[in-house]
Amino acid sequence: MSTTTIAKGITSGLRAAMERDPKVVLLGEDIGKLGGVFRVTEGLQKDFGEDRVIDTPLAEAGIMGTAIGMALRGYRPVVEIQFDGFVYPAFDHIVSQVAKLHSRSLGYVKMPIVIRIPFGGGIGAVEHHSESNETYFAHTAGLRVVACSNPHDAHWMIQQAIESDDPVVFYEPKRRYWDKGEVGEEPDGPLGTARVLRSGTDVTLLAYGPMVKTCLQAAQAAEEEGRSLEVIDLRSLSPIDGEAILASVRKTGRAVVVHEASTFLGIGSEISAMVTEEAFHSLEAPVLRVGGYNVPYPPSRLEEEFLPDLDRVLDAVDRSLAY
Repeated sequence: MSTTTIAKGITSGLRAAMERDPKVVLLGEDIGKLGGVFRVTEGLQKDFGEDRVIDTPLAEAGIMGTAIGMALRGYRPVVEIQFDGFVYPAFDHIVSQVAKLHSRSLGYVKMPIVIRIPFGGGIGAVEHHSESNETYFAHTAGLRVVACSNPHDAHWMIQQAIESDDPVVFYEPKRRYWDKGEVGEEPDGPLGTARVLRSGTDVTLLAYGPMVKTCLQAAQAAEEEGRSLEVIDLRSLSPIDGEAILASVRKTGRAVVVHEASTFLGIGSEISAMVTEEAFHSLEAPVLRVGGYNVPYPPSRLEEEFLPDLDRVLDAVDRSLAY
C-alpha cells in the first residue's frame, strides 16, 4: 500500500495499463513533453515514446475523430480533454459515433475509448474551465460515465476503464488532484459500483467526484452533534448502482444527493426519482438535493457562493431530519 495524490494515482494507472497492453495510446493537447496542464501524464512520453503519447493540435473534434479511427483498428485510445468546457467541439463525435457504433454494428464493432475530463470548479479559473457537464453524457445511452474521488480509485478505475470494451467518460475532480491518500493492492469492486465510505444510521449522503470529500467532512461535523451520516461515493453515474443506494436509504430512511452541477435535471434528479419509485415506503423525508444553481458558472471571485459547501450540506441534513 502506497500514499500518493489523485493526479499521480491516475498517472500510475495509465502507466500500468500501457505496460500491460501496447495497444493503449494516449492523445491530447500538451500531454507529451509538458505532461498535461495538471501534469497527470508527466513522464509517460519519455518512457513510452511519441507514438504512444501523442501531442495533438488544439482541436477536440479532430482528437476524438482520430481516437474513433484508432479504436476501429484495434487500439485502446485514452483521450485527454484539457478542461471540462473544452469537450463541446467533440460532443458530436462522442454522442453520434462513440456512443452508437457498437449498437449500430449489431455488436461487431467495439469502441474501447476512454475520455478523460478534469471537471468541476474551485480552482479560480476563467470561463470554460470550471464546468460540471457529466449529465449530458450520463443521459447518452452507450456511454459509461464514472468519476473518481480519491487516489485509490484514480489508480484502479482508470485501468478498469481502459480494459472496458465500452466507451468510458472518465471524470477527474480537478480541485482534488493534489489530495493525498493510500492506494491499495486491489480495486474496490467492478467499474459501475458504488462504495460506502462511512457507515451511518440517520441520513444517507450520496456524492461523487469533488463533493465526496465535502460530504465526509459533513459527516464528521454531524457526528459531533450526535448524528450518524452514511456517505456513499457513487463512483459511477452511468450506470448508477441502484442496489447500493436503495440498501442504504432503506436503512436510514433519508437521503441527500450532493453534486456541483445544477440540481435542475441533474444526477440528483434521477436518484431522487429512483429512490421515490423503489423505496417510497422506507422514506421518512423527501429526497433532498444540494448542488450548483441553474445559471452559467460564475466568475471565479463568486465561485465560493456557487459551489455547495459544508454549511449547505449540513443544512440539507437538518431539513431532512426535521420531517
